[in-house]
Amino acid sequence: MALNVPTALTWFRILMIPVFVGVYYLPDAWLAPAGKNWLAMTIFAVAAITDWLDGWLARRLGLTSAFGAFLDPVADKLMVAAALILLVALGRAEAYLAIIIIGREIAISALREWMAELGQGKSVAVAFVGKLKTAAQMTAIIALLLYEPLIPGVPTPLLGTVALWVAVILTLWSMFHYLRLAAPYLRAGGK
Repeated sequence: MALNVPTALTWFRILMIPVFVGVYYLPDAWLAPAGKNWLAMTIFAVAAITDWLDGWLARRLGLTSAFGAFLDPVADKLMVAAALILLVALGRAEAYLAIIIIGREIAISALREWMAELGQGKSVAVAFVGKLKTAAQMTAIIALLLYEPLIPGVPTPLLGTVALWVAVILTLWSMFHYLRLAAPYLRAGGK
């Protein structure tokens, strides 16, 4: 595996996970709670931007690789799962919503792996609804990590909670979409 800029950005995203989670374990004497919210949100947002940037650079520079295609979604799922678990621990998100999102990510990853083994990986390629789901998830997580007023008159916790519910609805919609695409292969028993 040759390390290139897109792959390095993906590794950077993975390495940022314990950093943004660790911010909340700093003593309040070092960083006030509002400062923790801003710092964790900023770290997460930068990591989320690298998700878009590494894919764009890989395509633009012709640096796509099988390893990069494998590692990128793993990094995304780790980042989202860690953030959701942290938000549940902070009392800013309901556990059942986090379970739905994380469970779907695991199930669809397994489905994609199985479909790839059948030579049908393109059948369950990322759809537009999956991109909308990701946008809603990132909006929700960023708002709930921040948890501080950002726009006058728009409570950030409310914005994050609404975005999280939208993300859950899109999560379920996209899961059924991918299951519908895979249904003929599931009925055939993987043949």
